Amino acid sequence: MTRTDLSRPSPGIDSSYAWMRLAISMVLATIGAVGMWAVVVVLPAVQAEFGVDRAAASMPYTATMVGFAAGNVLVGRAIDRMGYWIPALISSVALSAGLLLAALSTSILQFTLAQGVLIGVGTSVIFGPLIADISHWFNRRRGVAVTAAAAGNYLAGALWPTIMPTLIKAEGWRFTYAAIGIFCLVTMVPLVLMLRRGAPEAAAGSPGSRSVQPIPMSPAALQVLLVIAGLGCCVAMSMPQVHIVAYCMDLGYGMAHGADMLSIMMAAGVVSRLASGFIADRIGGAKTLVIGSVLQCLSLLFYIPFDGLASLYVVSLVFGLSQGGIVPCYAIIVREYLPAKEAGQRIGIVMMATIFGMAIGGWMSGWIYDLTGSYAAAFLNGIAWNLLNILAVGLFMWKARQRTVVAA
Repeated sequence: MTRTDLSRPSPGIDSSYAWMRLAISMVLATIGAVGMWAVVVVLPAVQAEFGVDRAAASMPYTATMVGFAAGNVLVGRAIDRMGYWIPALISSVALSAGLLLAALSTSILQFTLAQGVLIGVGTSVIFGPLIADISHWFNRRRGVAVTAAAAGNYLAGALWPTIMPTLIKAEGWRFTYAAIGIFCLVTMVPLVLMLRRGAPEAAAGSPGSRSVQPIPMSPAALQVLLVIAGLGCCVAMSMPQVHIVAYCMDLGYGMAHGADMLSIMMAAGVVSRLASGFIADRIGGAKTLVIGSVLQCLSLLFYIPFDGLASLYVVSLVFGLSQGGIVPCYAIIVREYLPAKEAGQRIGIVMMATIFGMAIGGWMSGWIYDLTGSYAAAFLNGIAWNLLNILAVGLFMWKARQRTVVAA
């Protein structure tokens, strides 16, 4: 079954329909990405109810990221074969079912399984697969389109942690999970059905068309390098994103302030993602990635000496502005250097690496906290992984420059 077998012929690349599809995709991602952020907000409540330590309470998030990572590859391969909407429809139902089952869990194990098997896999459809799908609809503004689609994830991070604490305080985390599950079902299914048109193919030599850039590396070697870079940046990225709420509670500032900082971080990440799209369309995805990686490393360092309430708000804003554009740049690089027909799978693999980084980093930070009784060492661990990311990106840039020198 091909993409065009599933729907009527598609309008062209960079068309008005492409922009409308991007808008629908952003709304879909903003709703569906609740599967990633809800578990962060309820982490303290789940830990208290099930009576586990911080590392064990972090496992549901890790399981979510593992399922999310696997889903990015599996769903990515599926959209290369049959288009976006069928895998998206199945995933949306799985996400809703997972939220409802998690609300009924009676142990940390059941909660973790619901998060990993259903919520994690279900949520994956709004990230790598969605980015790969929208990348086929744009040439001239591909960087903007890719980062805008990815921004839905951060819009969710700004929206849901703001809404959830009030509902949790009034009705409890279980009611909140069940209500979100029903909301996802009744909103995501109609949105997915609006994306049934198959992606067009760019004709060689057409206005705005882009050829694959040569580089003195095999596709497999390039993929491995991007996987290492993605893993390193997201182990580092996970420290503030996963533990900022718990960190604020440990400092005596309360859950509400931590949730506000997470929202600010994600809102700033949206700005960073959109800005990085414009930058990538001008200087390329690789150079944009270098800028984001270096700035993220510096902002992580600021968390260690600045732990006052006001300063944490400022540092969280700086962190969000620094790291928001990093992950979408991997998708842009894939489209710049690897064949379009492999986009779903290739982008899915790189996104899987970034998600594994988030999963490992989220658990690792909780483990380090349990060992040391402080998050200072966890921040240092994140900085070390960020340096690995910068090293891998630097090697890629060196190889790309070799191709430029030879061509000259």
